[in-house]
Amino acid sequence: MDTTALTLARLQFGFTLTYHFWFVALTLGLSVIIAWQQARHVRAGDPDDLVMARFWGRLFLVNYAVGIATGLVNEFQFGMNWAEYSRYVGSVFGPPLAFEALTAFFVGSVAIGVWAYGGDKLSPAAHLAMIVLVALAANYSAFWILAANAFMQHPAGHAVAGGRVELTDLAAVILNPYLFHQYTHTILAAFAVAGHFVAAVSAWYLLRRRHVRLFRRAYVQGLWCLLAATALVTVSGHFYGRHLAAVQPMKLAAAEAHWETAAPAPFVVAAGIDRQNRRNTWQLALPAGLSLMARHSLAAPVAGINDLQAEYAGRYGPGDYIPAVPVLFWSFRFMVGCSLLLLVLAAAGLRHARRGPAEDRPALLRAVLWTLPLPYLSVAAGWTIAEMGRQPWAVYGLLLTADSLSRVVPAASVRASLLAYAIVYTAVVLAAAHSARRILRDGPGGG
Repeated sequence: MDTTALTLARLQFGFTLTYHFWFVALTLGLSVIIAWQQARHVRAGDPDDLVMARFWGRLFLVNYAVGIATGLVNEFQFGMNWAEYSRYVGSVFGPPLAFEALTAFFVGSVAIGVWAYGGDKLSPAAHLAMIVLVALAANYSAFWILAANAFMQHPAGHAVAGGRVELTDLAAVILNPYLFHQYTHTILAAFAVAGHFVAAVSAWYLLRRRHVRLFRRAYVQGLWCLLAATALVTVSGHFYGRHLAAVQPMKLAAAEAHWETAAPAPFVVAAGIDRQNRRNTWQLALPAGLSLMARHSLAAPVAGINDLQAEYAGRYGPGDYIPAVPVLFWSFRFMVGCSLLLLVLAAAGLRHARRGPAEDRPALLRAVLWTLPLPYLSVAAGWTIAEMGRQPWAVYGLLLTADSLSRVVPAASVRASLLAYAIVYTAVVLAAAHSARRILRDGPGGG
């Protein structure tokens, strides 16, 4: 195995997937916000709702286009850098992607074209139906993509025969309990991104005293979305973690730097992690905190990394089954820290908006604007935990990442394609930023 090619291939896939999902996360939530605003217009006839739906729709289209373009790249990588993965699990991994393309992608692509260009040719109700279809298709698309990923995290509905994994039960893949937790957590995180995006763009206009009446209301709407989604994503994350304790205990233990099995197990707030010697050199911990979080008990045992390593070595053969503990540990704390900060910020923004005009609080508006990267970085941290926490497995318990790499693609080719992606993606994001800047400059109604 070419370890350099493996490292570069993992880096390339992580880079392209994170970049892709940043755009997807916004479109998942923003499509629903636009549909809600347009529904308000159809129901109550308020022209401001239609003006804002069209404004957010222009920004949505930019992100949607980039999300589609970058998503296609990831599928090509399965046949190039990860050919052995595709050969071994393609019969299970492929159907969810096919369903996504043949249903959600097809319906969403047609509906968004009709919605974008048919506003003056359709009745208000028919035009609303198109954006509702777009929102449903986007979130339905995420379901199938995450169904494929959930199989990698917790395989279901399969059998190993003839040196490969074969699909035996599609219903088991769809009803995978891991998928329920992952989908709920992901969609709520997407709504947090969209809510903060709406609030931040509105803050930008309010700081410049432009279209104040329109964006004063949009600012409050975005903050409510951010507050509700962040609160719910925190709750869903708790139950997601409890599920990990049952199906991926190593991921949970690594994210908590929990080296030794303990009853009760402490929650480590901060620590100096010695990955090589498999211990913490120091730690600040809350007694029984991890037992309470993972088992809802102050005395329940939680398996530690060292015992799990010994168990996996006995079950799967010699090897290092411990993921990158420092990365997971600090990614989790960064994600939680971002959620707490965003909760406080959204609550403060709503509180002050009730007391007086939002534009009279420029410091708070700047805080909302300049913290816009936080939900995006939090989403990236969440995917880091999900994907790196599964290592060294590509498909948990079935296929190692090292055995998933194509046997014929040299490191030089992966390095060249990684460089090409970096250049092209930089050009794409600059073009998207330029388009978004023009939309912001023109404002609602083009002025």
